[in-house]
Amino acid sequence: MSDPNFILLYVESPTESADFYRRLLGKAPVEASPTFAMFALESGVMLGLWARRTVAPQATPPGGSEIAFAVADNAHVTATHADWTARGLPIAQAPTAMDFGFTFVALDPDGHRLRVFAPAAA
Repeated sequence: MSDPNFILLYVESPTESADFYRRLLGKAPVEASPTFAMFALESGVMLGLWARRTVAPQATPPGGSEIAFAVADNAHVTATHADWTARGLPIAQAPTAMDFGFTFVALDPDGHRLRVFAPAAA
């Protein structure tokens, strides 16, 4: 079996969510329709945005998982927090030190958690 390489988020409006992620990621989706949008990420992972109402079997509510963005250091966490705050992203957790590193959590339009973190030194 291969490693997971596709993240699917169930969203209210793929068009609106695709616009949010286009601005956040600085790239256009490689596929877009009224019920689905897909981004090809630099890591090779694909990010799909699927209309919640068309998912079969029916999707569960968001909030039990998150997408994490590793950055080089604490300064990058702080800078990303300032940027995302200025863009109006809701912040669920202010920058803070945790066991695994320095981090904060923002939310996308559907409430999916977006964690930015700088790993703690080993």
